[in-house]
Formats: sequence, structure tokens, C-alpha cells
Amino acid sequence: MFLNTQQARWQYAGEAIGFGSAQGKSMLWFKPLLDDNGGIEALAAEIAEDAAATKLVNRLGYKVHLVSSPFDQPLGRRTCHDVWSRQARWARLRRVTFPLFFAPEVLLGAAPPLLFAVTAAVLAGVNVPVAAAAVIAAIYLPELALGLSKGWRVSLLSLPAILVHDIMLPLVWIRSWGSGAFVWRGNAMTIDTKACELEEVTQ
Repeated sequence: MFLNTQQARWQYAGEAIGFGSAQGKSMLWFKPLLDDNGGIEALAAEIAEDAAATKLVNRLGYKVHLVSSPFDQPLGRRTCHDVWSRQARWARLRRVTFPLFFAPEVLLGAAPPLLFAVTAAVLAGVNVPVAAAAVIAAIYLPELALGLSKGWRVSLLSLPAILVHDIMLPLVWIRSWGSGAFVWRGNAMTIDTKACELEEVTQ
């Protein structure tokens, strides 16, 4: 619900207008280019290596290009706490590495257009449930159609999952502006935004 029809579509839309960004553990590099510009150590310039890769490529005047279709990433079962922790951690990394792009992320879900539609319907004297249903259909039907067309997993649980995502999105965004430690694969970590380093919390 976070990676497929939400994050993937925005990443491919960004690349289409010249704002491609690296993401994930599988990145194909032209090795001489990387070696001439700091080598693999250059990827430690940011708290996330994919953010460092994106900035390095852009700084050199090149563009990041995505593969034609995302790779499968089997995640297995996750608890609600696992999902929350993962998204909160990623949101904080995005906030620190790309603050100008991250700031408007809170507007990506269904809540803002739904709020505007309901307000407009009330002011115009239009049937509010009908207006809300129209907005929800306009947002979620294309998203589900995108998943089906790309062969991504779509089931009867997809719509409820996307609804949960859109409820979580502003909460995760708000949480990302805070500080404090988080647990990453059993290790307590904290983000030092001043030094832009990921440090292990001493226990």
C-alpha cells in the first residue's frame, strides 16, 4: 500500500519530468564515473546511500533513470508496529535528505482533495456524500487500475489498505519532523540532522 501504487507511481512520474531519484539496494553504476568522484565512500555523504547517489549524479550534470518496471520485493508479514516504524524511519530520512521535496508530501493522500470537495459541497449546497464518493472514486479507481495494469498485487484488501495508507500518511509526516530514536532490525538508531549521519544509540 506504500510502495506499489503510491511510491512507485510518484517516482516514475518524477523521472518522466526529469526528477529521477535512486531508491533501494539495487543500483547500476558506471563504475569509472563513481570511482572518479569519490568511489563507493561517496555514498556515505548522506544518511541514505540512494539519496547520496541521486545528489552525486545530479551534481555531475547527469540524470538518474529507473528500470522499466520495479523489482519485486517480498516483504512477508509485518505487524502494525513494523509498518509504522518503517514508514516513520523512511519519512525522516526523506525529510533530512530532500526537505523541499518532502515538505509537500502531506498533500499526496486523499485527505486534502476530500476536505476541499466536502467544503465546496457544503458551501454550494450540493449533496456531501455524493461529492465525497465522487472524489474517492476519482482517486482510488485509477490507482487500482494502475496496479492491475502493471501486474502488481491487487486484491479485495487493496482498497482498505490504501485507505489505511492515506490515514497514516499525515500522521507519519507529522512524526517525521520529530526527533528521537527508532529501532532498525533490532538496533536502536537516531538521526543526527545537524551532521546528517545515522548513528547507533549506545545502550
